[in-house]
Amino acid sequence: MNLLLVGIGGSLGAMCRYALTEFIHKYIPTNFPSGTFFVNLIGCFLIGVFVGYYMQNKDSIYFLFIIGFLGSFTTMSAFTIESVNLFNTNFILAASYIILTILFTLLATYIGIQISK
Repeated sequence: MNLLLVGIGGSLGAMCRYALTEFIHKYIPTNFPSGTFFVNLIGCFLIGVFVGYYMQNKDSIYFLFIIGFLGSFTTMSAFTIESVNLFNTNFILAASYIILTILFTLLATYIGIQISK
């Protein structure tokens, strides 16, 4: 049953990631991968908010939302391929993207955990 919940959540998370990334790219046109940046920021914040509670209460919502939905919503694979592609064209932009993503996703996770206490 848990595997099914992870699969359902993962499918929904991937679709939401795609839709939100496309929406952001449409309304914030830039060479900076802002869609992935904001998706990772939102996902890390949500994981921070919910993980404290659900780590202690591993009910079906844990598998559906945290492992499935947020696991596929925040993808570091998109982050890494975009970073490599940026390095090939613009070192400063690539370095900025990597530093900002790491700092702000860590901060978003920390704030989310603090809010959930």
